[in-house]
Amino acid sequence: MSRALLSVVAVSAAVAACAPTMGPPPPGGRMGPPPPASGGAFRADDFAWSSGTGRGGVVGQVTYRQGQVRFGCSGASVVLTPETPWTRQRMIMLYQSPERAAQPVEAVRARTPAGPSDDYSAFVRRATCDSTDRFSFTGVPDGAWYVITTARPVAHSGQTMALMRRVVVRNGRVANVEL
Repeated sequence: MSRALLSVVAVSAAVAACAPTMGPPPPGGRMGPPPPASGGAFRADDFAWSSGTGRGGVVGQVTYRQGQVRFGCSGASVVLTPETPWTRQRMIMLYQSPERAAQPVEAVRARTPAGPSDDYSAFVRRATCDSTDRFSFTGVPDGAWYVITTARPVAHSGQTMALMRRVVVRNGRVANVEL
């Protein structure tokens, strides 16, 4: 192989390694907007895809355990936040992961910025965990979302945990999630 060809192959491999790895878009569409030029700064336009009514949904249950200790979310608020570059960056900051986390509530609060937060509350959907630790969201547009709630030990003492998981709604279907 010529030296020039080897250089082209090496550069191509390096570029491919730097490509985003969020996975392919759902069949028939994207999983939200392309990354903005602002590189993750809060922009209300990035949330626009999530504000409509979709045909999909998210159904979930808290099944989290620490050893033999089971956690539950009965009566707790559950939020469904659309994934944007800004919220993805926020999940990494607060939960140390853009995919899934179980962190003590105090640790998440300690990582929360002290200044005023950008107003994305208009794009957040809310539900309440029922007595069987289940929750659901309906009318959800296709795309990537973050499900977040808190859970307490059932029949034991211990710290409250903040649970987060990324979920994708595709083709107007209901996505099932366990936290």
